[in-house]
Amino acid sequence: MKSLFKKKLPPIVGLDIGTRQIKAVLIEQSGDNYVLQGYACEAINKIAFAEREIKDYEAVSIALKKVKNALKTKSKNVAIGVAGTSVISKTVYMEPDQNDFELESQIEIEADSLIPYPLEEVYLDFEEIGPSKSHIGKVNVLLSAAHKDLVDSRITLVREVPYEPKIVDIEGYALGNAIAYFYPRAAEDERVCCINVGASLLQVCVWQNGQVIYSKEHAFGMNALVQDIAAIQMLEREDAEKQLMNGSLPSSWIQDTLPIFTANLQQQINRAIQMYVSTLHASRPDKLLLSGGGATLLPLVEALLQDLGIEVEMFNPFAGMTINPKLDQKRLEELAPQLAIAAGLASRSFTPWHM
Repeated sequence: MKSLFKKKLPPIVGLDIGTRQIKAVLIEQSGDNYVLQGYACEAINKIAFAEREIKDYEAVSIALKKVKNALKTKSKNVAIGVAGTSVISKTVYMEPDQNDFELESQIEIEADSLIPYPLEEVYLDFEEIGPSKSHIGKVNVLLSAAHKDLVDSRITLVREVPYEPKIVDIEGYALGNAIAYFYPRAAEDERVCCINVGASLLQVCVWQNGQVIYSKEHAFGMNALVQDIAAIQMLEREDAEKQLMNGSLPSSWIQDTLPIFTANLQQQINRAIQMYVSTLHASRPDKLLLSGGGATLLPLVEALLQDLGIEVEMFNPFAGMTINPKLDQKRLEELAPQLAIAAGLASRSFTPWHM
């Protein structure tokens, strides 16, 4: 009965600003169900990033405006994500029952030793996430930090659209939210291992019991495949990427280019899994969820299924949702794994958040 009178939170657009494409998702909650009201995916037509740092603001701004037009929503509130070497998240162990002021003072001491930048150059946040199992008598506190330049550059561009950024999340944790809300599990304590194959990053997220227990980024992604295709097919890089995504490449690329990239990707995934196993003293996962742009490329997914030796499932965060009938469902099915982080960002409107 309480749910009838529970204040409904306004929806937030999940805006995933990648280095090659910008993805957006708008999801509304209706009771225990979710409704996908809109989605968009637009390419950035120029090489606009160096690592995760924006170099060509105009190219990113044009893609953002295309996303807004494609999404067709009056909602201006957005949640954005950040990732890369200047983003840090770490669980630290603190004394329980401290007030916010005491906790903040302790966090700043911890952060000063963990963050390779002066504290005045970063945005810092923290959240107590419960009693520690490994440090008796302590509580786990999630410490998150991101360089101000990384955050401010995205906020400036987003406000020009105009959108209003209300939340800045870490992409690995947004992926965890997508799993928490939109992936059906056999049991709450089931451990779910998801690998997001993006343009420049391979992101590992392991989720269990309502929280992300492991998150790690590795500098490898689809850019390597695009560069190989461009060299072998003698194409401009942008043309190679466009033809790869719309399926118009000569079929020979599957024989002459894909096997080398697949072998490298397989090696990177195995290395990432081994790092997770050794860090948490965990067993090797029996199954992987695959998301990101790499998961939309069927020849690559099929090659991984054969070579990886682990069950691989493409992550479709919209599989159990009601879909707005005005949306292109065929296109949505093709893009769904690529929209996982954007869906996780959009889920931030389901629970209260503070500023």
